[in-house]
Amino acid sequence: MRRTRFAPSPTGSLHVGNALSAVAARSLADWLLLRIDDTDPARNVSGGEEELLRDLEWLGLEWDEGPVRQSERRERQLEAGAPLGERFDGVTLVREDGSPTYHLASVVDDIDFGITHIVRGNDHRPNEELHRRLFEALGATQPEFVHHGLILGEDGKKLSKRAEGATVAQLREAGIPAEAVRAYLEELGIPRHDVHYDLPRIRRLATDAIGALSDEELTARVGAPLKLAPALRGARDLNEAREFASQILEPEPVTLPEDARPTIERFKELAGGEPHETIRELKAVGGNLRALRLALTGRERGPELWTVVAALPREEALRRIDAAL
Repeated sequence: MRRTRFAPSPTGSLHVGNALSAVAARSLADWLLLRIDDTDPARNVSGGEEELLRDLEWLGLEWDEGPVRQSERRERQLEAGAPLGERFDGVTLVREDGSPTYHLASVVDDIDFGITHIVRGNDHRPNEELHRRLFEALGATQPEFVHHGLILGEDGKKLSKRAEGATVAQLREAGIPAEAVRAYLEELGIPRHDVHYDLPRIRRLATDAIGALSDEELTARVGAPLKLAPALRGARDLNEAREFASQILEPEPVTLPEDARPTIERFKELAGGEPHETIRELKAVGGNLRALRLALTGRERGPELWTVVAALPREEALRRIDAAL
């Protein structure tokens, strides 16, 4: 059985590179440990662990054991490392305050939990040789080390957490469905070389993910009535879908010019019929569809116009266009 672990530090929302490690580890192993590497208090952020857990759960990533906090295993790590002393091959294993460093804590925990495969980014590759020697010195079987390429920004350097869409929280707040983020990370797999971050690809996957949601799931995520589902289908992300719902449910008041009256009067005659046919006929006679959209939603752009008509009861549609005139 392949046993691996995902071991983030509690520094806030997951960087997409860390999320790649998590998805890669899950895809490679039969059993996954979630371990919180909190041995360095200076790096730990208040609420950081809660953010990590929220991100992982949002991504739909499941683990078999954990979260296990390294800080709670301090005595065990010091006990296991005692035969090696406070330094090993010139590297500090125990700090002056008596706490184990990352190197000792990580290797002892990997041994105790029977980790067979360590999946992490290429930035950890410099630690591999030291960790191999520690496994050997502690009389343990060495796991297989699987390093993957890093996700790079436009500057060719490791993607900064400040870059657009660089964290799972940023993507969630931008209205990207979790399925799109997970699909992008699964597409990358376990890349042998560094890859440039492709946010446009994630946005395309977001459109696909929205298209794949059922009406019930889509409207539930947006917080909209089920009857609005057709209008939300053209949205590129969930934030835009929420904006579409707002246009229909909470229109902005507008006043139309007099030259819009012929279109509005014709719409009143057709209202109550099949929405597709209503819009098609108005278009065929050169109707001012922009004015009709403004009358119904108060906005110049939004979901397909027939879906707006379909979502509104006839009486409400007529009330809105009369108010606009």
